[in-house]
Amino acid sequence: MKKFLIGTATVALLIAGLAVWTILPWQGVIVVGALFAIWLLATRSGRLAIAAAGIGVASLPQRWGASSVIIIGIAGVVGVLVAMLAMAAGFQATLNQTGNDRTAIILRGGSMAETNSVITRDQVPLIGALPGIAKGADGKPLISPELSQVVNLPSKSDHTDANVQLRGVGPAAWALRGNVKIVAGRTFGSGLRELVVGHGARAKFVGLDVGSHIKLGRQEWTVVGEFVSGDSHDSELWADAEVVASTYNRSAFQSVTVRLDGKNGMRQLKAGLAADPQLKLDAMTTHDYYAKQSEGLTTLIEILGKVIGAIMAIGAVFGALNTMYAAVATRSREIATLRAIGFGGLPVVVAVMLETMLLALLGGILGAGIAWLVFNGYSASTLGSNFSQVVFQFKVDPALMWSGLKWALGIGLVGGLFPALRAARMPVVDALRAG
Repeated sequence: MKKFLIGTATVALLIAGLAVWTILPWQGVIVVGALFAIWLLATRSGRLAIAAAGIGVASLPQRWGASSVIIIGIAGVVGVLVAMLAMAAGFQATLNQTGNDRTAIILRGGSMAETNSVITRDQVPLIGALPGIAKGADGKPLISPELSQVVNLPSKSDHTDANVQLRGVGPAAWALRGNVKIVAGRTFGSGLRELVVGHGARAKFVGLDVGSHIKLGRQEWTVVGEFVSGDSHDSELWADAEVVASTYNRSAFQSVTVRLDGKNGMRQLKAGLAADPQLKLDAMTTHDYYAKQSEGLTTLIEILGKVIGAIMAIGAVFGALNTMYAAVATRSREIATLRAIGFGGLPVVVAVMLETMLLALLGGILGAGIAWLVFNGYSASTLGSNFSQVVFQFKVDPALMWSGLKWALGIGLVGGLFPALRAARMPVVDALRAG
């Protein structure tokens, strides 16, 4: 019963320690590392632990095959985890870069996305007359009534159909989105079935080169230009809103994008919407709107990545346990000799742990490095909130690599602790006889 209670308490403390470790910021890790280094250098037990660890590390080349199991296993965990989190970070960054605080999007009250919003045509002039909306050089309000239509196009990777967003925009769309620049061809003509395509969409889907003809809504369209925006609009096709409406029999718009007039523009716009009973509409900045669109999928990808990483981590822990138990067994005479000449249990535990953590660190660096080389900047696409593909790039940044290293060290801690405790509890006489 005593052994059971001690074992249970050890596992509980280990779980609590791992939970704290995973949320510990880098400043906290530096503090912990500094305190541990001071203990190693300033105490007799610490210096003995360094000496014992040096003996173990020196013998690693003789056990390189078994040790590589730990390194490769942990590298796989870290690589997969960092890749999944890089996918979430890249998708979130793409949508966070979309929009700004100088423009606002107006939707039907209660709508969370353009797909379930309706703004009637008779509401558009009323919106244009609201306070808080800036006017252009011609004195007209800078507003763009827009439609969002999902169309199917074959992807270049496997030629299967994928959802792509066709956005019908008003003449002011270019002035409202100053980051959208034509890099090839020209803009579409008013009243014509012409398209300009985002750089990301052209790279991912078939038939979108400038000069190509494609069929959308049973009508033939001509691709007349390509644009870049550096955000989620790179995944879209743009055309004249009235032509999109006639092609798909739309009698209403789905959103209206407006330029805000100064710092108080948003407050004035919301007050104007609330004061007009004919306009049961909501407004938010375009930056806030697109940031909210990324929340659900980003959270899902992060959770999925951590679940997969945790499952793989369990396998890596068992691999580390088997390897370190075998290492302790083969070095039983060596460990017993250290115990016999004055090395206490604590230095032996710390020495075995240091050896395991070193292997874990090597695995973490390898996995994070491979993830950075393979996935950083890798272009992919996934379904966004409008049920259309959003093209984005994986983003492997130092913060994600640091998270991967923390996972690696956590695996090393679990994988080395119990073999270390076994080494410290090994009967000296029996071990020497067995050796």
